[in-house]
Amino acid sequence: MRRAFLLLSVFLLALLAARGVSAAPQSKGSSTLTGVVLGPDDKPVANASVSYQVSNGSAPHIVRTDAHGHFTISKLKADNYDLRASGKGVFSEWEKNVSLRSGARKELTLRLIYAKQIPKAYTKSGAKQ
Repeated sequence: MRRAFLLLSVFLLALLAARGVSAAPQSKGSSTLTGVVLGPDDKPVANASVSYQVSNGSAPHIVRTDAHGHFTISKLKADNYDLRASGKGVFSEWEKNVSLRSGARKELTLRLIYAKQIPKAYTKSGAKQ
């Protein structure tokens, strides 16, 4: 009986901890980052990952772009953020110290430019460059 109670207690604590970690940063007067991810061919990239975190490295999160390469990150507290996009094996540079004031809305363009080779998805003929 004690063992079952202990296991149930550990499970509930783990569940509560996981819920707290997955919550996005929020505050009154929250701010929003919006933007678009463009590939090496300057076309929007659907379903790209946009990683963002507070500039001190805490609270990392990921959102995905929509079918038109657009993303929205809402309910952010006023702070400085670092962002980077990736898609189809290509990465953008880090946008560092993007400053958000309380209640502000900022728009960014993230360009995918880094890869050992440009993937076939971005070449006209499908040949490696």
